[in-house]
Amino acid sequence: MAQFRKKPVVIEAFQFMGHDTGLDPDWFVAAVNAGTITRHKTEKIENSDWLEIKTLEGSMVANRRNWIIRGVAGEIYPCKHEIFEATYESVAGPI
Repeated sequence: MAQFRKKPVVIEAFQFMGHDTGLDPDWFVAAVNAGTITRHKTEKIENSDWLEIKTLEGSMVANRRNWIIRGVAGEIYPCKHEIFEATYESVAGPI
């Protein structure tokens, strides 16, 4: 069987902290405004926001500490913190 290596690419991402920090990237805000991302809140639980992200594969959920990634084609999707740390490294240095 042939083997392949993933090409090194640079993506944009930020860690969702379960509440609005006011520091969300412009591409995230645009996706919220366009309805691609819906922010949900569980009442009576502080920092309990979660996201529903519409992707080509269907709706995906992002919870607190998940990373929100904008890929090379502009696609947006969530990634669990542990997977993100194992898969990505900061261009500027360690995360």
